[in-house]
Amino acid sequence: MRRSLLVLFTLFSFFSQALPQVSQGSLQRLENFPSQLVPQRHIDIWLPAGFSATKKYAVLYMHDGQMLFDANSTWNKQEWQVDETAQALINSGKTRPFIVVGVHNADLNRHAEYFPQRPFQSLTPQTRQNFYQLDRQPGQKLFQREVYSDAYLKFLVTELKPYIDSHFPVLTDQSNTFVMGSSMGGLISMYAISEYPQVFGGAGCLSTHWPGVFPDKENPVPAAFLSYMQHNLPKAGQHKVYFDHGDQTLDALYPPLQRQVDQLMQQLKYPPALWQSRFFPGTDHSEQAWAKRLDIPLQFLLTPKP
Repeated sequence: MRRSLLVLFTLFSFFSQALPQVSQGSLQRLENFPSQLVPQRHIDIWLPAGFSATKKYAVLYMHDGQMLFDANSTWNKQEWQVDETAQALINSGKTRPFIVVGVHNADLNRHAEYFPQRPFQSLTPQTRQNFYQLDRQPGQKLFQREVYSDAYLKFLVTELKPYIDSHFPVLTDQSNTFVMGSSMGGLISMYAISEYPQVFGGAGCLSTHWPGVFPDKENPVPAAFLSYMQHNLPKAGQHKVYFDHGDQTLDALYPPLQRQVDQLMQQLKYPPALWQSRFFPGTDHSEQAWAKRLDIPLQFLLTPKP
């Protein structure tokens, strides 16, 4: 078993290092982007066809950056098809012109990096300790280290964004800066817009992993997320928030939890123009599923400006 896990991790590391190939636009890589806050990682930046330094572009920061563009370079041979979908939307005028900053995840530290830290810290010490003992699979802990998502968000806002703003012709204001991810990436996107509402104008949260961990029952995490969101989501008025989910594989856990989130969004008086929650019956928890509906959150977040 340990040998199998080592082989799997080696394959994952190999694929995550390979430079993706795109069929639309172009891709630039910032290799081993340094940070004083989190482990260094690759940053893949997608630029649309016709990209020009004389224009200004909105920016979409996406988590799990190694999974976005090229199935041949991913561990599971799946991808979000970001380049194809984004280019088609830009060409048709259904979105404003934008670039995508794909932030690679931290491999085995992904769960610790993406789990919203303040809700985690609101749990009892015993609950937190119990979670740290959970296994993702035999011989591999779900959390490889203590949760550090506050440092990850600070990295995005104070280290990565200033670099992007100074090296690319982008619009730097809140109304043109967005964040998106799926599963745990959906959670950290919700957390990003709540912790930094002055930076991010919208969040796309696909197949959001509301359970946070994987216990079968009496899980206090969804309630902690709801409480946090009630007190920390941006007030309705300027920010866009998108949620969706399916009902197969891991997504089968989400419908009742998403209904609770939707009720909260209604209580917070988010209008339809600023909040969407979509249900896709029969769809599973995979890059292939997210690719098929990626155009919906992109159009919602990046609506062309008059």
